[in-house]
Amino acid sequence: MNQVQIAPTHEESRLKKIDYINSVKQWDMVVIGGGITGAGVVREAARQGLKVLLLEQKDFSWGTSSRSSKMVHGGLRYLVEGNLKLTSHSVKERERLMTEAPGLVEVLPFIWPHYKGGFPGPLAFNAVLAVYDGFAGQRYREYLNKDESLYQLPNINTEGLVGATRFADAVTDDSRLVMRVLQEAEKDGAVLLNYATAKDVIKNNDHIGALTVELEGFSEAITIESKIIVSATGAWADKFREDLGGKAKIRPLRGSHIVLPSWRLPLFQSITMKHPGDNRSMFVYPWEGMTVIGTTDLDNPKMTKSEPVIEQHEVDYLMLAVNHMFPSAKITQDDVISTFAGVRPIVSSGGVNPSSEKRDHSVWDDHGLITVSGGKLTTFRLIALDVLKAANKYLPALKYKDNDQSIFRQADIIPEKLKELDQEIQNRLLGFYGAGIKELCDCVDVDGWKLVPGTKTFWAQVRYAARHEQAEHLDDILLRRTRLGLFCKQGGQLFVNEIKALCMQEMHWDESRWNQEWNRYQEIWKSSYSLPV
Repeated sequence: MNQVQIAPTHEESRLKKIDYINSVKQWDMVVIGGGITGAGVVREAARQGLKVLLLEQKDFSWGTSSRSSKMVHGGLRYLVEGNLKLTSHSVKERERLMTEAPGLVEVLPFIWPHYKGGFPGPLAFNAVLAVYDGFAGQRYREYLNKDESLYQLPNINTEGLVGATRFADAVTDDSRLVMRVLQEAEKDGAVLLNYATAKDVIKNNDHIGALTVELEGFSEAITIESKIIVSATGAWADKFREDLGGKAKIRPLRGSHIVLPSWRLPLFQSITMKHPGDNRSMFVYPWEGMTVIGTTDLDNPKMTKSEPVIEQHEVDYLMLAVNHMFPSAKITQDDVISTFAGVRPIVSSGGVNPSSEKRDHSVWDDHGLITVSGGKLTTFRLIALDVLKAANKYLPALKYKDNDQSIFRQADIIPEKLKELDQEIQNRLLGFYGAGIKELCDCVDVDGWKLVPGTKTFWAQVRYAARHEQAEHLDDILLRRTRLGLFCKQGGQLFVNEIKALCMQEMHWDESRWNQEWNRYQEIWKSSYSLPV
């Protein structure tokens, strides 16, 4: 008689993984940091057969990679600054991502309104866009006269308006992008562990060959040995380099955003505008059925393990901009559903103005500790290859040249369950989950595909996050694996009973653990994803 196989609980799976990590005598590479840069590095390393481990101090994409402006852009500003190489690479990577991951990385139309006396004027701007489109190999740009502009943007400020230019970049769910890249790395043999804090790197014979790691829920730290250690910790990148006597290089800059329900300011394209106060460029854009206003650009010198927070003067700054561009909308703070703030890891040049700092990435080698920081979401694949180039000194068999391999696998079979949905929604879910689409469909309950009211998120996605995506806490599920904490009033409090039932079933939480997780989540949401109190 065959015994029924009972799937291990999430906690049992995590303990088994930690036991395996401890059993490995020496790793080829340990990557510290579970954002898009670390994900890109571990993906490229794993595909070459390296024994590679990724450690993240909080949750995957917890830092900047879940709090970006969601733009997969080519860097139009870098072209204006004369950085043709960065712009060309970025535009080509943007096109690659839209081709490889449709539904996850999607084209987003942009409109730049032109006002009398404003800079740049239509002719100059369209000349720049001709080069921008040339890098992409296709034409997105189009000039709109005043009447066409008003038809496209009926609520826009008309004072001095002479026309507008439409062009294109791309938009994504940045946290889902990280998860998709990590999924690919794991399928190639990488080991991924969140809530694992690298405390110290250890030098032996003038080479960094080990590190100590604190694991959530464990009283004692463990020591992990590796031929090479990569620090892809973003705004925290100075930590280990300074421990080794190096100089600080990172200038952390905070960018904050506010989220509105789309009906309050309906848009089908991103509006690029100049702030009336300081003339900085910023955006109002549609994202996942919401309207987002962003971003600020402020020094954020104190990097801790706490979540970055929007400040009231930033809210006022964003409100001033959106009401200047859309005066008839009369947006107020009462319209705000949520906020989010991310810290960009900019490699400092010592400039006074934060917005003038360059966004290029840098790689440093300190005796086998390879540190990477800076750069753009769009170019994570190229950044990873630069890291492997630096690591080649210690791992001679490592290939770092760009051989144009695909980042993502595609689903082998489209489940019949998925075909119940409209084609656009099918594409979106295939982009989000890739080869995991069958497991997602298995999470659909007997009542079929049901949306969380007011969002584009299915309850099956919440169940999938709890069942398959290494979530440790409720905020992992509601703020990163899904975005219900950003899309629902009060972070989803209206649906607390449904969320509770799902999590207690999938995560094997008892009443005490649920209350602990809900209180933790509420504290995080109120302090870091709502308006300042």
